[in-house]
Amino acid sequence: MQSDTTPFHDMASILSNPILNTDSYKASHYLQYPPEASAMFSYIESRGGRYDRTLFFGLQMLIKEYLCRPITPAMIDQAKAFFTAHGEPFNEAGWRYIVEHYEGYLPVRIRAVPEGSVVPTHNVLVTVECDDPQVFWLASYLETMLMRVWYPITVATQSWHLRNTIRAYLEKSSDDLTQLPFKLHDFGARGVSSAESAAIGGSAHLVSFMGSDTVLGVVAANHYYNEPMAAFSVPAAEHSTITSWGRERETDAFRNMIAKFGKPGAIVSVVSDSYDLFAALEVWGTTLKQAVLDSGGTLVIRPDSGDPLTIVLQTMRALEASFGSTVNGKGRRVLNNVRVIQGDGVNPDSIEAILAAMDEAGFAADNIVFGMGGALLQQINRDTQRFAMKCSAIRLDDEWHDVRKDPVTDAGKRSMKGRLTLLVNRHTGEYRTVTLPLAWDDRTVEGDWDEALVTVFDSGKLLVDATFSEIRKRAHAAEG
Repeated sequence: MQSDTTPFHDMASILSNPILNTDSYKASHYLQYPPEASAMFSYIESRGGRYDRTLFFGLQMLIKEYLCRPITPAMIDQAKAFFTAHGEPFNEAGWRYIVEHYEGYLPVRIRAVPEGSVVPTHNVLVTVECDDPQVFWLASYLETMLMRVWYPITVATQSWHLRNTIRAYLEKSSDDLTQLPFKLHDFGARGVSSAESAAIGGSAHLVSFMGSDTVLGVVAANHYYNEPMAAFSVPAAEHSTITSWGRERETDAFRNMIAKFGKPGAIVSVVSDSYDLFAALEVWGTTLKQAVLDSGGTLVIRPDSGDPLTIVLQTMRALEASFGSTVNGKGRRVLNNVRVIQGDGVNPDSIEAILAAMDEAGFAADNIVFGMGGALLQQINRDTQRFAMKCSAIRLDDEWHDVRKDPVTDAGKRSMKGRLTLLVNRHTGEYRTVTLPLAWDDRTVEGDWDEALVTVFDSGKLLVDATFSEIRKRAHAAEG
């Protein structure tokens, strides 16, 4: 049993130590490169996957959290003790060099496409370069930490594509597009692997939507992206707040929700399948109907079991029979005073299927809000968009050389070579990955193409501090 005097007793300090935020084998790599190596260049891309375009988001969070604080002698001591006991060599001289010559800040340059940009796969999204011969290997050592940007990018990408799906049905069936930001609510906090995942993934979802019950995701968006309040929620019942009344008093539990939260303009969400959804719908449409109408608010019924496609339409038909509906300008029916939120079995396929079935039945997309949990924040992985970070160039003495992986067993894993950047056509918005040399000052290149990558971090300094509103605006401009 380790004593509390060891360097390993404080998990908070371990998790905040960039030297330990890597893979074990990275510790030995400084001994494996050519002896004349003096600089290194790496890049991140999506090599394809479920979606043909990715929404870039989340790098600013990683940089602020892990790279804007200096390496300290205590961190080096902690890492040295770990790797020595772990069976790996440790480049103590290299890390102490960083402390002595850079005050602990990592001498790497990170360039990236602006967050919120929607870029076709197979393009460079991030580049990492270190040109100090003493610590050139940093460009690869940071791979483990930086590669985790796959997670917020993939969440943001999925939500952006779902926003496009929902938007298409609203345009077809609704007179009110202003409701779009609240059509897909984040229910994912309890289904993720950690609090950090809730924060990172939850904030990524909010690039496209403004409804969330994942508190840490909203807090992260506010904190890392300078946003006063990135998302909103409403009072909502869970099963315990209904079943605690007992089955015989379920109607009283429902009535209490309206009494406590039903005010003019308010939205009240009530889960209604604790015992018998159809009996509950009958109660809402008879015994409690006048209370709902008198409240001046909107009642949102949440069915939480059964086949989503079937249950949503059955719920809407029952509510329409009780509360009525109005035909909008698109010829679709909009329920009066009530809506449905579907939070069970929600994923990209079921969202599309439910909206299509509603449209076929003559219901406007106004009538539904989706709550998405595990499929939103957890049922994705690095291979969903096939993310990779690879070294593509190395400087030997004073000359740059291309580096490339090209396995004969899998052409899909072929990497790009050279010092790379991303261009964007100022007229068409088309992206193109090209090799340098181009100036590092982000100058406009000749012709119709501009450099799309900007330097966001250099030797401990965050050079771009984007706001959430800027990122949303950029993402929304790419819709369609």
